Amino acid sequence: MRIAILTFDGFNELDSFIALGLLNRLGADGWKAEITSPSAQVTSMNGVTVQAQQPLEFANEADAVIFGSGIYTRAIAADYGRRGALLDRLQLDPLRQLIGAQCSGALLLARLGLLADMPACTDLTTKPWLVEAGVRVEEAPFHARGPIATAGGCLASQYLAAWLMVRGAGVDAATRALHYAAPVGEKEAYVGRLLDVVRPFIPAP
Repeated sequence: MRIAILTFDGFNELDSFIALGLLNRLGADGWKAEITSPSAQVTSMNGVTVQAQQPLEFANEADAVIFGSGIYTRAIAADYGRRGALLDRLQLDPLRQLIGAQCSGALLLARLGLLADMPACTDLTTKPWLVEAGVRVEEAPFHARGPIATAGGCLASQYLAAWLMVRGAGVDAATRALHYAAPVGEKEAYVGRLLDVVRPFIPAP
């Protein structure tokens, strides 16, 4: 499972790094999540500069794609369709890819037409922008329909990662990976709560 974590300038570290760290716990099962960016380096909203592991176009061939959020997401969405726009470099396919978005990343899903009529989860700042775009905002940390998922609130990135793990590797593998990262003394309860949130959105086998 190759996973592109879309990370733009001004990105929120919690969105990109939590998903990156959790998903790569399945490395022994052939999973590889990578920071995927439109330039060789991107700088976070708090001034942390990181090296991109993959170019933006990697998202078009990846098995799964996560849109992180950031302080420039609204501007990126507004540029869609203009010459040289970042989103014009993406050609995603929900028929063969799992696609998720964190907080303001849901605005990019909406601009790409990937949300269709499904509700979305997002953060408080992005909510009015999504409503303006005609999207019904769900007051919940996580929601998914088929291959598309959204999460609202920085720490809800754990639900997005858990959903991908269960969809791509099954409950047992997801449980093992999440258990390792969970707080000591709270592991069973913590993992159980994560899985309880995403389980209603997992298709029946």
